Amino acid sequence: MIIQTGSRTDIPAFYADWFANRLKEGFVYVRNPYNMTYITKYLLNPSVVDIICFCSKNPKPMLKYLDLLKPYGMYWYVTITGYGRDIEPNVPDIPDVVETFKTLSEFAGVDSMGWRYDPIFLDDKYTKDYHLEKFEEIASALDGYTQTAVISFIDIYQKVKKNFPEAKPLEKADRTYLGEKMARIAKNHGMTLRPCAEGNELEVFGADCSGCMTQAMYEKAVHNSMNFPKVKNARASCACYLANDIGMYNTCLHMCRYCYANYDAKTVLDNNENHDPLSPLLIGHVRPEDEIHQAEQKSWIDGQLSFDFL
Repeated sequence: MIIQTGSRTDIPAFYADWFANRLKEGFVYVRNPYNMTYITKYLLNPSVVDIICFCSKNPKPMLKYLDLLKPYGMYWYVTITGYGRDIEPNVPDIPDVVETFKTLSEFAGVDSMGWRYDPIFLDDKYTKDYHLEKFEEIASALDGYTQTAVISFIDIYQKVKKNFPEAKPLEKADRTYLGEKMARIAKNHGMTLRPCAEGNELEVFGADCSGCMTQAMYEKAVHNSMNFPKVKNARASCACYLANDIGMYNTCLHMCRYCYANYDAKTVLDNNENHDPLSPLLIGHVRPEDEIHQAEQKSWIDGQLSFDFL
């Protein structure tokens, strides 16, 4: 099976010690975000966990724990954008994240690494030319360390509307202009451009619109074929497998203005105050009213070694 860590928060950046303790103890508890008394217990053991997926803007705190990850397959998405502190207040500078990316690529392998440049929005400062310049700069720095570049254009979710009211969705002309040029830049640096939940409008420019966390990508990462269970996709526009996330909403301290996972800064800080690195839960502890349910887990690898990566 697959364990996700990055759809709700940035565990490597802010909760690396906690996650290392979970790996050492061999299990993790996760509250259901829609029923907070329902806790799922996942075993963290390579006999049943084939891949651990990370999505982070700052994976550096996890580097000291790479030995704990050696028994697992893994996939790392590292988000590196061109935004400043006005948009991403607590994200490290580009050169620092690039160096961490390279270290992870050398550890996990190119097939287990992806770069995300998203979400893209436009204003007087962050213009189309600005994004293209930054995209070229970062793609050049990551040349040879990944074959995947993911982009998406900002979605105005309710939390985004609340925390970033001036943000506006991009017009189709702007999306296609950026998509065409970014696809070319990615190709020039040995990468395939993968739009995230953007339909097929960039396919004509050579982008792979099949998804950014698909079965094929996982199989390439572990160099084996896998038997995935049939599940309902998270969004109609998304073909990716995103289940079994062990994170929690309203806990990411990057405080990015475009974030869909945080309600507001106070809620995040209050939750962080209740974080205990020794607890099996990311935030808080098990309460008397909680119900703990063991997840059904088994390996999905079918043993058919793939040589497509050679």
